Amino acid sequence: MQKYLFIAVILALQMIGANTALPKSVPPNADCPHCVDDTQYMNKWTMPLLKLGEKRYYLGIFFKANWFKATQYCRYHGMHLASISSQEENDRLEKHIKDFGLGNEHFWISGTDLADEGSFFWMATGRPITFTNWNAGEPNNFRYENGEEENCMELWNRDGKGLKWNDSPCSFETYFVCEVQP
Repeated sequence: MQKYLFIAVILALQMIGANTALPKSVPPNADCPHCVDDTQYMNKWTMPLLKLGEKRYYLGIFFKANWFKATQYCRYHGMHLASISSQEENDRLEKHIKDFGLGNEHFWISGTDLADEGSFFWMATGRPITFTNWNAGEPNNFRYENGEEENCMELWNRDGKGLKWNDSPCSFETYFVCEVQP
């Protein structure tokens, strides 16, 4: 609960323009063992970043957005939607999301096949996806009654087997995961 309160206070201060009064880095403590203490990642739009392994993430959990708005939000804050390159990375991110009590929510990541149906790549890096963690039967590019197809990737615990990947309509509004690019 203290994590949520701390994050909400930081965001509220940023929204009213008081971010200049905040310290430039937050030292790690028992309540936040994964907090980042690296000033190289700080700027005037400092976000509460989580260090998992070698990467730093921001969970967009204060509002839901479609894939394009989530991408725009991450970019505006100097990040990208997350790209996941290993099972270990996927597991770390899943554990953190579950620890926040959000294990049954949907989260956008940067994968898409908008350019070439069936050929998924990470928008954040431009690289083809080599490691995969799809839900059973995915990607399926389901076509909805309005003609929209599934071209954007999300993490989703569809069948109780953990946060796996799903292709979803890009217009779907959900939470998202940003990452700082090294």
